[in-house]
Amino acid sequence: MLTCAILDDYQGVATRFGDFDRLKGRVQVTVFREAIADAAALAPFDIIVAMRERTAFDAARLAALPALKLLVTTGMRNAAIDIAAAERRGLPVCGTEGFAGSTAELAWGLLLSLTRNIPFEANALRTGAPWQTTVGRDLNGMTLGVVGLGKLGARVASYGRAFGMNVLGWSRNNTPERAAALGVTLAPDLDGLLAQSDVVSLHLVLNGETRGIIDARRLALMKPDALLLNTARGPLVEEAALIAALAAGRIGGAGLDVYDHEPLAQDHPFRTLPNVVATPHLGYVTDNSYRVFYGGVVESIEAWLAGKPIRLLTAKA
Repeated sequence: MLTCAILDDYQGVATRFGDFDRLKGRVQVTVFREAIADAAALAPFDIIVAMRERTAFDAARLAALPALKLLVTTGMRNAAIDIAAAERRGLPVCGTEGFAGSTAELAWGLLLSLTRNIPFEANALRTGAPWQTTVGRDLNGMTLGVVGLGKLGARVASYGRAFGMNVLGWSRNNTPERAAALGVTLAPDLDGLLAQSDVVSLHLVLNGETRGIIDARRLALMKPDALLLNTARGPLVEEAALIAALAAGRIGGAGLDVYDHEPLAQDHPFRTLPNVVATPHLGYVTDNSYRVFYGGVVESIEAWLAGKPIRLLTAKA
C-alpha cells in the first residue's frame, strides 16, 4: 500500500476537512501536526501533502526523498517548492483550488483592529484597566492604497469603497481601464501610492522582483500616521527597516499576518511593538479554505492514482 504524509496540520483538522476515507485500501495516511525539520522522517513516504509554504521543498530536500512519487500542495502557487528540481526528476507536483475571500477579510480585520485599538481595549476590559482610554480613527474619508490588484487586492479595494475610502491601486501589470472597472484610481507609480495613502495593503506575489519591494526608502515615503498591512508574504517588506520605522514612530502602525520566518520567534519585536497587530498567518485558516484545500488534495491523489494527474504545477507558470 502507498503511504502519504500530511504535513504541518497545526490544528489537527486535515482529515476532518478532506474525505481521506476515499483513499482507504490504497493509501495509508499519516498526519504530522508539528513541523518536520529532518527530511529523513519523510523518506519512507510515497506521497507528501504540503500545507501552503509551512515546509520548504528545495532541491536538496527533494533529493533526500528518493521514494517520493507525488507532492501535493494546497493552492496553485507555492514558492517553497523548487518546481524545476521536481521536474528534473520527473516528480509531479499538484495543487488545489484556493479560496480568495479569507485573506482579504483578515486584512480588513487587522485594519479595524489598528484604527479602533480593538486588541488593546478588549484586553483592558478583561483585566479591569481604566475604561475607554484610546481614541480611534475613522476609515471613511481615508485613502487606501492597494498594492497588487489581483483577486485579493480587488476584494480589499471593494471593502475600502464600502467603508467610504478613496482607493488608489498600483501593480506592474494593470491598466487604467481595469482599475476604473474596480472603482480604483490607478497610481502613477508605487512611490506615489505610498506617499498619498493613509493605509497601504500589500497583495503581491513574492518573486525576485517583489522581494523587499517595501524597503527603508519606501517606508520613509509613507505618512507618519500611515498604516501598513501585509497579509501576502513577509519578505515583500524589508523586516529590519519595518521594525526600525515602527519603533521610531515613523509610520503609525502595521497589521501583519506573514513573516520572513514562521513560526515567529518568541523574542521577535513584532510580538511586543505597541503599534503592531500581529496574527500567526491566519489569512487562509478558515473552514471554507480548508474544505477547498484538503478536498482538493484528495481529488489530486485520486487523479494521480488513476494515471491522470490534475492541476500540475510547472516551473514556467
